[in-house]
Amino acid sequence: MRFKTQLAILQSVQSRFESTLFDIRQLVQADLFDSELDAARELLKHKFVRGAGAIAGVVLEKHLAQVAANHNITTRKKNPSISDFNDLLKNGGVLDTPSWRQIQRLGDIRNLCDHNKEREPAPEETEELINGVEKFTKTLF
Repeated sequence: MRFKTQLAILQSVQSRFESTLFDIRQLVQADLFDSELDAARELLKHKFVRGAGAIAGVVLEKHLAQVAANHNITTRKKNPSISDFNDLLKNGGVLDTPSWRQIQRLGDIRNLCDHNKEREPAPEETEELINGVEKFTKTLF
């Protein structure tokens, strides 16, 4: 009986340890994302619109990948995009339709910043991207 009690204590310590490591990882990642978004804002302030959008887009993609991992949602794609993660999270019940649409919009702005399309991204669009990414990194887990 005493052995079973000690074993149960050790098993609970292991799960608590894993939980603490997860919390620490989430905090470090959140701090890193905040720093990257601050860098994007600084670039935008100095009229580096594409660069600012590219950085914000990378943050969004990394965050969506983490959210998918948190919910045990996987993909077979080697290099999934914002759109891929967005669809997986919606189909997995993590995102509602309005949030899914907002993330689609942010992904479209990111693509405009990353690729030489028919037009340049507007500073207002890149600001929308940065603000949207900040919102989702703070509210979507």
